Amino acid sequence: YPWGYDSDNGPDQWHKNYPIAKGRHQSPIEINNKEVHYDRSLLPWFASYDPGAAKTILNNGKTCRVMFDDSFDRSVLRGGPLPGVYRLRQLHFHWGSSDDHGSEHVVNGVRYAGELHLLHWNPKYSNYLDAVRRTDGIAVLAIFLQVGKTPKPEMKRILEEINAIKTKGKEAPFPNFDPSILFPKCHDYWTYHGSFTTPPCEECITWIVLREPIIVSSDQMAKLRSLSKNAENEPELPLVDNWRPTQPRHYRMVSASF
Repeated sequence: YPWGYDSDNGPDQWHKNYPIAKGRHQSPIEINNKEVHYDRSLLPWFASYDPGAAKTILNNGKTCRVMFDDSFDRSVLRGGPLPGVYRLRQLHFHWGSSDDHGSEHVVNGVRYAGELHLLHWNPKYSNYLDAVRRTDGIAVLAIFLQVGKTPKPEMKRILEEINAIKTKGKEAPFPNFDPSILFPKCHDYWTYHGSFTTPPCEECITWIVLREPIIVSSDQMAKLRSLSKNAENEPELPLVDNWRPTQPRHYRMVSASF
Protein backbone atom coordinates (compact mmCIF):
# COMPACT_ATOMS: atom_id res chain seq x y z
CA TYR A 1 0.00 0.00 0.00
CA PRO A 2 1.57 3.31 -1.01
CA TRP A 3 1.50 5.35 2.20
CA GLY A 4 2.68 8.92 2.47
CA TYR A 5 2.01 12.24 4.18
CA ASP A 6 -0.77 13.65 1.99
CA SER A 7 -4.42 13.79 3.00
CA ASP A 8 -5.32 10.72 0.93
CA ASN A 9 -2.51 8.46 2.18
CA GLY A 10 -1.25 10.28 5.29
CA PRO A 11 -1.01 9.36 8.99
CA ASP A 12 -4.81 9.52 9.50
CA GLN A 13 -5.24 6.78 6.90
CA TRP A 14 -2.36 4.45 7.80
CA HIS A 15 -4.37 2.28 10.20
CA LYS A 16 -6.62 1.09 7.38
CA ASN A 17 -3.76 -0.91 5.89
CA TYR A 18 -1.57 -1.14 9.01
CA PRO A 19 -3.90 -1.77 11.98
CA ILE A 20 -1.07 -1.60 14.54
CA ALA A 21 -0.95 2.16 13.78
CA LYS A 22 -3.91 2.37 16.18
CA GLY A 23 -2.03 0.35 18.86
CA ARG A 24 -1.39 1.43 22.45
CA HIS A 25 2.38 1.88 22.12
CA GLN A 26 2.57 4.25 19.17
CA SER A 27 5.10 7.02 18.49
CA PRO A 28 5.79 9.88 18.49
CA ILE A 29 4.32 11.29 21.71
CA GLU A 30 4.33 14.60 23.51
CA ILE A 31 6.84 14.61 26.34
CA ASN A 32 5.52 16.70 29.19
CA ASN A 33 7.65 17.49 32.25
CA LYS A 34 4.63 17.04 34.51
CA GLU A 35 4.22 13.43 33.41
CA VAL A 36 7.87 12.41 33.25
CA HIS A 37 9.39 10.21 35.91
CA TYR A 38 13.04 10.76 36.91
CA ASP A 39 14.71 7.35 37.04
CA ARG A 40 17.95 7.35 39.01
CA SER A 41 18.80 3.87 37.76
CA LEU A 42 19.09 5.05 34.13
CA LEU A 43 22.70 4.86 32.94
CA PRO A 44 24.51 7.13 30.51
CA TRP A 45 24.41 5.89 26.90
CA PHE A 46 27.47 5.46 24.68
CA ALA A 47 27.87 5.25 20.93
CA SER A 48 30.98 3.95 19.24
CA TYR A 49 30.62 4.36 15.51
CA ASP A 50 33.11 3.30 12.84
CA PRO A 51 33.21 5.98 10.10
CA GLY A 52 34.09 3.22 7.63
CA ALA A 53 30.64 1.68 8.13
CA ALA A 54 28.86 4.53 6.30
CA LYS A 55 27.80 3.34 2.85
CA THR A 56 25.23 5.37 0.93
CA ILE A 57 22.86 8.32 1.11
CA LEU A 58 19.41 7.91 -0.43
CA ASN A 59 16.26 9.86 -1.25
CA ASN A 60 13.48 7.27 -0.95
CA GLY A 61 10.71 9.79 -1.58
CA LYS A 62 9.87 9.89 2.14
CA THR A 63 13.13 11.10 3.71
CA CYS A 64 16.86 11.49 3.27
CA ARG A 65 18.54 8.36 4.66
CA VAL A 66 22.15 7.34 5.28
CA MET A 67 22.78 3.57 5.35
CA PHE A 68 25.51 1.81 7.34
CA ASP A 69 27.10 -1.62 7.22
CA ASP A 70 25.38 -3.58 9.99
CA SER A 71 26.72 -7.04 9.18
CA PHE A 72 28.66 -7.13 12.47
CA ASP A 73 29.02 -5.05 15.67
CA ARG A 74 30.88 -2.30 13.89
CA SER A 75 28.94 0.81 14.95
CA VAL A 76 27.02 0.33 18.17
CA LEU A 77 24.90 2.03 20.81
CA ARG A 78 24.86 0.73 24.37
CA GLY A 79 24.05 1.79 27.93
CA GLY A 80 21.16 4.05 28.85
CA PRO A 81 17.97 1.97 29.07
CA LEU A 82 19.32 -0.69 26.70
CA PRO A 83 19.86 -4.31 27.81
CA GLY A 84 22.86 -4.80 25.52
CA VAL A 85 24.60 -3.59 22.39
CA TYR A 86 22.52 -2.36 19.41
CA ARG A 87 23.91 -2.03 15.86
CA LEU A 88 23.53 1.14 13.81
CA ARG A 89 21.64 0.47 10.57
CA GLN A 90 20.58 3.88 9.25
CA LEU A 91 19.86 7.49 10.09
CA HIS A 92 17.19 9.72 8.59
CA PHE A 93 15.43 13.04 9.11
CA HIS A 94 11.93 14.41 9.56
CA TRP A 95 11.23 18.07 8.78
CA GLY A 96 8.48 20.58 8.09
CA SER A 97 7.51 22.97 5.32
CA SER A 98 8.76 25.89 7.46
CA ASP A 99 11.11 26.35 10.43
CA ASP A 100 8.37 26.39 13.08
CA HIS A 101 7.47 22.70 12.81
CA GLY A 102 8.85 19.41 11.54
CA SER A 103 9.88 17.36 14.58
CA GLU A 104 7.86 14.28 15.47
CA HIS A 105 8.20 14.33 19.25
CA VAL A 106 6.92 17.44 21.01
CA VAL A 107 8.41 18.67 24.31
CA ASN A 108 6.17 20.71 26.64
CA GLY A 109 4.17 21.94 23.65
CA VAL A 110 7.26 22.82 21.59
CA ARG A 111 7.67 21.35 18.12
CA TYR A 112 11.17 21.74 16.65
CA ALA A 113 12.14 22.40 13.02
CA GLY A 114 13.23 18.81 12.51
CA GLU A 115 14.22 15.52 14.09
CA LEU A 116 17.11 13.17 13.37
CA HIS A 117 16.62 9.44 14.03
CA LEU A 118 19.52 7.02 14.38
CA LEU A 119 18.10 3.54 14.09
CA HIS A 120 19.80 0.54 15.74
CA TRP A 121 18.79 -3.12 16.08
CA ASN A 122 19.45 -5.80 18.66
CA PRO A 123 21.91 -8.37 17.24
CA LYS A 124 20.77 -11.05 19.65
CA TYR A 125 18.17 -11.63 16.91
CA SER A 126 19.30 -13.26 13.68
CA ASN A 127 18.74 -10.20 11.49
CA TYR A 128 17.07 -6.80 11.29
CA LEU A 129 13.71 -8.13 10.04
CA ASP A 130 13.59 -10.56 12.95
CA ALA A 131 14.45 -7.76 15.42
CA VAL A 132 11.57 -5.61 14.16
CA ARG A 133 9.17 -8.30 15.40
CA ARG A 134 10.45 -8.17 19.01
CA THR A 135 9.57 -5.67 21.72
CA ASP A 136 13.27 -5.10 22.49
CA GLY A 137 14.36 -5.33 18.86
CA ILE A 138 15.06 -1.71 17.95
CA ALA A 139 16.59 1.35 19.64
CA VAL A 140 16.24 4.82 18.14
CA LEU A 141 18.29 7.79 19.28
CA ALA A 142 16.27 10.94 18.46
CA ILE A 143 17.86 14.40 18.23
CA PHE A 144 15.89 17.61 17.69
CA LEU A 145 16.97 20.18 15.09
CA GLN A 146 16.48 23.75 16.26
CA VAL A 147 16.94 26.74 13.98
CA GLY A 148 19.42 29.20 15.46
CA LYS A 149 22.29 31.58 14.84
CA THR A 150 25.23 29.20 15.29
CA PRO A 151 24.49 26.14 13.14
CA LYS A 152 26.34 22.90 13.73
CA PRO A 153 29.02 22.68 11.02
CA GLU A 154 28.85 18.88 11.15
CA MET A 155 25.49 18.90 9.34
CA LYS A 156 27.30 20.20 6.27
CA ARG A 157 28.59 16.82 5.23
CA ILE A 158 25.09 15.38 4.80
CA LEU A 159 23.67 18.50 3.18
CA GLU A 160 26.51 18.69 0.63
CA GLU A 161 25.20 15.44 -0.84
CA ILE A 162 21.60 16.65 -1.22
CA ASN A 163 22.18 17.77 -4.82
CA ALA A 164 23.21 14.23 -5.75
CA ILE A 165 19.92 12.79 -4.46
CA LYS A 166 17.46 15.49 -5.50
CA THR A 167 14.77 13.07 -6.71
CA LYS A 168 13.12 9.92 -5.38
CA GLY A 169 15.18 6.77 -5.89
CA LYS A 170 18.51 8.59 -6.21
CA GLU A 171 21.36 7.13 -4.18
CA ALA A 172 24.98 8.28 -3.84
CA PRO A 173 28.07 6.86 -2.13
CA PHE A 174 28.54 8.30 1.35
CA PRO A 175 31.81 6.92 2.71
CA ASN A 176 33.70 7.76 5.86
CA PHE A 177 31.13 9.41 8.11
CA ASP A 178 30.84 9.20 11.89
CA PRO A 179 27.32 10.28 12.90
CA SER A 180 28.39 10.89 16.50
CA ILE A 181 29.71 14.28 15.30
CA LEU A 182 26.02 15.26 15.19
CA PHE A 183 25.42 14.67 18.91
CA PRO A 184 24.74 17.64 21.20
CA LYS A 185 27.11 18.22 24.13
CA CYS A 186 24.58 17.19 26.74
CA HIS A 187 23.52 13.54 26.71
CA ASP A 188 20.48 13.85 29.02
CA TYR A 189 17.54 11.90 27.64
CA TRP A 190 13.95 10.77 27.99
CA THR A 191 13.11 7.15 27.26
CA TYR A 192 9.91 5.21 26.66
CA HIS A 193 8.65 2.20 24.72
CA GLY A 194 7.04 2.99 21.39
CA SER A 195 6.84 2.31 17.69
CA PHE A 196 8.16 3.21 14.29
CA THR A 197 6.67 6.53 13.15
CA THR A 198 6.18 5.16 9.62
CA PRO A 199 4.13 2.15 8.46
CA PRO A 200 3.82 -0.60 9.42
CA CYS A 201 4.39 1.23 12.80
CA GLU A 202 5.66 -1.90 14.62
CA GLU A 203 5.80 -1.46 18.42
CA CYS A 204 9.38 -2.61 18.92
CA ILE A 205 11.29 0.57 19.76
CA THR A 206 13.12 1.73 22.85
CA TRP A 207 13.21 5.48 22.25
CA ILE A 208 16.09 7.59 23.59
CA VAL A 209 15.07 11.21 22.97
CA LEU A 210 17.83 13.72 23.71
CA ARG A 211 16.87 16.77 25.71
CA GLU A 212 19.33 19.14 24.03
CA PRO A 213 18.67 19.95 20.37
CA ILE A 214 21.39 20.59 17.81
CA ILE A 215 21.39 23.97 16.10
CA VAL A 216 20.85 24.19 12.35
CA SER A 217 20.46 27.24 10.12
CA SER A 218 17.39 28.22 8.18
CA ASP A 219 19.42 27.61 5.00
CA GLN A 220 20.23 24.08 6.10
CA MET A 221 16.54 23.31 6.66
CA ALA A 222 15.75 24.81 3.24
CA LYS A 223 18.31 22.42 1.74
CA LEU A 224 16.34 19.43 3.07
CA ARG A 225 13.16 20.93 1.63
CA SER A 226 14.81 21.14 -1.80
CA LEU A 227 14.51 17.36 -2.15
CA SER A 228 11.69 16.08 -4.36
CA LYS A 229 9.36 13.27 -3.33
CA ASN A 230 8.88 12.38 -6.99
CA ALA A 231 11.21 10.56 -9.38
CA GLU A 232 13.36 12.36 -11.94
CA ASN A 233 10.89 11.99 -14.82
CA GLU A 234 7.91 13.23 -12.74
CA PRO A 235 6.84 16.78 -11.75
CA GLU A 236 8.99 18.18 -8.94
CA LEU A 237 7.12 17.97 -5.63
CA PRO A 238 8.96 19.25 -2.57
CA LEU A 239 9.59 16.61 0.08
CA VAL A 240 8.25 18.42 3.18
CA ASP A 241 6.18 17.70 6.28
CA ASN A 242 7.30 14.08 6.51
CA TRP A 243 6.40 13.89 10.20
CA ARG A 244 3.70 11.94 12.02
CA PRO A 245 1.52 13.79 14.57
CA THR A 246 1.80 12.78 18.22
CA GLN A 247 -0.04 9.66 19.34
CA PRO A 248 -1.87 8.95 22.61
CA ARG A 249 0.53 8.01 25.41
CA HIS A 250 -2.08 5.78 27.12
CA TYR A 251 -0.50 4.47 30.33
CA ARG A 252 3.11 4.40 29.25
CA MET A 253 5.82 5.64 31.56
CA VAL A 254 8.23 8.22 30.16
CA SER A 255 11.45 8.17 32.19
CA ALA A 256 14.13 10.86 32.35
CA SER A 257 17.84 10.43 33.04
CA PHE A 258 18.01 13.93 34.60
